[in-house]
Amino acid sequence: MSLNGHVAFITGASQGIGRACALRLAKDGATVAVAARNLEKLNELVGEITGASGQAAAFALDVADEEQVKSVVKSAIAQFGKIDILVNNAGVTRDQLVMRMKRADWDSVLQTNLTSAYLCTQQVIGSMLKQRWGRIINISSVFGQMGQAGQANYAASKAGLIGLTMAIAREVGSRNITCNAVAPGFIETAMTAVLSDEFKQNAVKQIPLGRVGIPDDVAAAAAFLASDDASYITGHVLSVNGGMLMG
Repeated sequence: MSLNGHVAFITGASQGIGRACALRLAKDGATVAVAARNLEKLNELVGEITGASGQAAAFALDVADEEQVKSVVKSAIAQFGKIDILVNNAGVTRDQLVMRMKRADWDSVLQTNLTSAYLCTQQVIGSMLKQRWGRIINISSVFGQMGQAGQANYAASKAGLIGLTMAIAREVGSRNITCNAVAPGFIETAMTAVLSDEFKQNAVKQIPLGRVGIPDDVAAAAAFLASDDASYITGHVLSVNGGMLMG
């Protein structure tokens, strides 16, 4: 699944799934522009990629800031000439029962998880149209498919990403641009590390494969969707959940 000659822009790339996606796409030959708020971690990631003979650059970015999105994407295109793979991965949680959820926590999660994907897509789509080749990959969640108590904001944002994926797929398909979503299940990341052991043990009981996933599991799915092997797949939600949700 060679990605030689392609340039990928990955949000939320400083850790977890985003970091794994950057490493995998770079391994497959893509030049990667990695973006997140933590520039120190991004620079470490770039060093790891370039140390393995890959090409990468770090961009400090708060995806909730529209002007930052515009300027950073413009800078990445200026440096690399184009962006033809976009991985919308940036995400946060602000968990609380809906009856107690503060409006600020609702807005924060929707802005970071969903609105940022719209903003980033809008900024890179011109480059993809010019190339007449593009891959947009939105990192959703199993909880955007089945819901989760205490995560009304998170589930809504991830379900929204699925609707956004299908709408964009219909808009740009005629230009050889695909748009797909990956819906991870329980993945071992910094975001899930704060959960109790009891919660994790109960989660594993719901997973037929009998284990939690790792970021590389999701990165492999993203790499496939970015490749020419997936050229006839668009508007699809690829579940990477160990069987936690089927159908």
